[in-house]
Amino acid sequence: MIKRLHIANYALIDRLDILFDDGLTIITGETGAGKSIILGALSLILGERADTRAIRDSSAKTIVEATFDIAGYGLERFFDENDIDWDEHECLMRRELSPSGRSRAFINDTPVPLATLRELGTRLLDIHSQHSNMLLSRESFQLSILDSIAGNQATLDNYRTTYQEYRDALRQLEDTRRAMEQLRQNEDYIRFQLDQLHELNLQPDEDKQLEALQSKLSNITQLKEDLWNVENELDGNESNILERLSMVVQRLEDSERHLTDVEGMAARVHTALIDLKDIAQSLNGIIDTLNDDPAELARVDDRLSSIYTQLRKHNAQDVNQLLDIQHDYESQLGEIDHNDDIIEELQAKVAACKTAATRLAQQLTDSRHAAAERFKSELLALASPLGMKNLAFEVEFTSTDLTPSGTDSIEFMMSFNKNQRPMPVKDTASGGEISRVMLCIKTIIARHMQLPSIIFDEVDTGVSGDVANMIGEMMAGIAQTIQVIAITHLPQVAANGMHHLRVYKTDTEHETLTRVETLNQEEHVMEVARMLSGKDLDQAAIENAKSLIKHQQKHD
Repeated sequence: MIKRLHIANYALIDRLDILFDDGLTIITGETGAGKSIILGALSLILGERADTRAIRDSSAKTIVEATFDIAGYGLERFFDENDIDWDEHECLMRRELSPSGRSRAFINDTPVPLATLRELGTRLLDIHSQHSNMLLSRESFQLSILDSIAGNQATLDNYRTTYQEYRDALRQLEDTRRAMEQLRQNEDYIRFQLDQLHELNLQPDEDKQLEALQSKLSNITQLKEDLWNVENELDGNESNILERLSMVVQRLEDSERHLTDVEGMAARVHTALIDLKDIAQSLNGIIDTLNDDPAELARVDDRLSSIYTQLRKHNAQDVNQLLDIQHDYESQLGEIDHNDDIIEELQAKVAACKTAATRLAQQLTDSRHAAAERFKSELLALASPLGMKNLAFEVEFTSTDLTPSGTDSIEFMMSFNKNQRPMPVKDTASGGEISRVMLCIKTIIARHMQLPSIIFDEVDTGVSGDVANMIGEMMAGIAQTIQVIAITHLPQVAANGMHHLRVYKTDTEHETLTRVETLNQEEHVMEVARMLSGKDLDQAAIENAKSLIKHQQKHD
């Protein structure tokens, strides 16, 4: 339940801290005092769209903070999945709005996306206003009522997972069929291209090896001449390098016997001499292998030309990429050849998923039919004391294909007068009747769902007398299991309050501000008396208020 609400720099509020308790809390105040402003600030915590026009002082940011008692509501998994610090007792939700329009959201001081704030808000607080009455005509809301009464959440979660698996399998089958059809249309082209690649009989890195061989064969004459010249300089002519180095070694050895400064140099030159002799011998062998072979060069040129043609055709960089393309063509033809097996396998997967989803959908349907009967019985029992004794109600079921919510299309059918055929809610009910029906529905949902808190925002507009008494008693009944906050103008409803907050405006030298005060028992009586008598507060009104409050407390 909500324990504290802090609002700063919002509309007519400079700074406001409101403490809430369990049970039924009544909020009253003159029209325009700021009750809607408080709800508007609270809606920011629930992830609603922010409006920078509500920022009171454009030099500062707006802050709305709410503290909730979350013990026992099974929210630990939500916090874990969203990587938010978990406190089993309290949760702090905050929304900040800067004058520039930037909005930031926090849960337990952890920055979160607005959608995450909104998701948590729906689990902690339900604000029901006259605007919410429009929900009653929506099929999704009607289904949610039956699922709440039936306790279908676990089954619904399983169904949605299975339904998504079915949709994914169906999409995979359809995509595969389209791909197979495209492959069949391209089969001749694929086989032609693959035959050409197979005919080449490509080998990994073959292009690089051929290019190296081509370079060698194209330059064979120059290579032989260059290498012969090198070999001749090393060990061929009369004054070759090897003979001169041998002389250098000999003279260094002679010098070492008389001069220690050149010690070791002879050995180093001798090592170089050995390496150069080896190089000269190797060059001699290489020169013997370099033979001009025009036929081999022509073969290499032809082979590279064929490879380059395929590289350009397939926009490939090298032979290895061509081999990858060849493998891809082979895989595509393999799919075509095994088309029937692949399709049959996917069809079997679709059928299995559909069977599983259909089974869970039938469980939902059965539980919803049973819940509809319970809902009808409870609704009629609650509606009669609220001036709707002639209410007739049915849930009309129509079977559909598998949808994200099952195989049920439903319509709430109502009539409010004798001998009137039940019709869809949107076609038959007045605004006042819808408000009372929604109050009954919220009462029923409260019995079956443990929402921590619910706020009724002037849902009692347009009623009076005994009906007003019954609405107050109904709210008090809901408050026995969950926290209820009711904004009301009816003294009969206010008299049921366990706690009472009064919203009022006050003027300073420069501005008008909204304030909230918590009323004690005596002040509670006086506020109910004002609601009964209007401006002319007298002793009779006070006694009437005491009597009304006493009666309601006795009734509770």
